[in-house]
Amino acid sequence: MASVGLFTRVLLSKNVINTGRVATFSNTGLIKFYSTGPQYENIKVEVVGTKKNVGLIQLNRPKALNALCKPLFVELGKAVKDFDADKSIAAIIITGNEKAFAAGADIKEMQNNTYSSNVNQGFLQEWEDVSNCGKPIIAAVNGFALGGGCELAMLCDIIYAGEKAKFGQPEINIGTIPGAGGTQRLPRYVGKSKAMEIVLTGNFIDAQEAEKMGLVSKVFPVEKLLEETIKLAERIGTHSPLIVKLAKQSVNQAYETTLKAGLTYEKSIFYGTFATEDRKEGMSAFIEKRAPNFKNE
Repeated sequence: MASVGLFTRVLLSKNVINTGRVATFSNTGLIKFYSTGPQYENIKVEVVGTKKNVGLIQLNRPKALNALCKPLFVELGKAVKDFDADKSIAAIIITGNEKAFAAGADIKEMQNNTYSSNVNQGFLQEWEDVSNCGKPIIAAVNGFALGGGCELAMLCDIIYAGEKAKFGQPEINIGTIPGAGGTQRLPRYVGKSKAMEIVLTGNFIDAQEAEKMGLVSKVFPVEKLLEETIKLAERIGTHSPLIVKLAKQSVNQAYETTLKAGLTYEKSIFYGTFATEDRKEGMSAFIEKRAPNFKNE
């Protein structure tokens, strides 16, 4: 993980970004937050959607391009766990602002870390709160998603991107490697060759290339990104929460085991759905040509 503060000085001088400068974007007004719920210093949290069943988390360190300091990640983990425990929430969105989703880790915070301090303190362990979430998490990425920012996006289950988004793992430029999944998740998204190119050069890739490689599901105009991401979350929310959770677990298992073992796992989950009331309701509704009334049972 690494901060864009260094990369906008070093990498821009190498013409990694063709414009020669970091673009700034106007506030679209798409994200509106209110004073309800827990108060945080580094994130903003709101419940959105027509049915108020989508949890929205905005990283909120704009002066640091949303650099991922430990206090931010502690707050992010708490917000994710709270939404995960809230039965009224169907899916969670993590976003930043139009300039940066997250420009990487806070380099100043970890500059004096040592090997022993990293091991003894469990450096980056807070990230597990996001990866352990049972509900679907969607990353809505505008601007920079670099180093830890790219790794955070890959922790999510689906990535939607604005057309000006930039992804990268530039840790090689500051004498280290990705430490929160960049060398492990990226090859699973884009294959070994592209992952090697991205990690070993530190170069950025734009949203269109990220979509072509399979890192990003869809690309939208900047001003439409959050709206479309909420629509996706709401679509997921029309299904049984229990079955959605089981489906997420089954897809994730594909990255943890062999094909044979994965197929066995999938079949066991499939069989298990036949013990649920939501499976009965879903099939009955289909046969009766009506909308299902799922109860998360």
